[in-house]
Amino acid sequence: MASDMGNSEDILVQYVVMRRDLIESLPMGSIITQGCHAADAVVWMHREDPHTSKYCGDDNLDKMHKVTLEVKGEAQLINLSDKLRGSEIAHKLWIEQPENIPTCLATKPYPKTLVAPFFKKLKLCK
Repeated sequence: MASDMGNSEDILVQYVVMRRDLIESLPMGSIITQGCHAADAVVWMHREDPHTSKYCGDDNLDKMHKVTLEVKGEAQLINLSDKLRGSEIAHKLWIEQPENIPTCLATKPYPKTLVAPFFKKLKLCK
């Protein structure tokens, strides 16, 4: 279950997943901004969570771990969000307004061993 604390030696990681089709069609700054929005939003939404508190703690600020991955397009992003939601993996699907376009998602910080299996088939975003 996603609420388990995980191995005490396990690093905390935040996953950010971008859409490849948008990476190829929008300016890089816009793409980076979308990922930042999702990452900031999910951290704020889960600011009381023990993993998030530790991840954002003074002792960890210079040691944060993020993994940025990509999916092909909107359908794959929505499917991933549904899979995460079904497994109670807290995340934020960022929907850009006013266009109402799902652009990316970010998980709250989790022990890597708890969430890595959900992302093992995705490629690093390049």
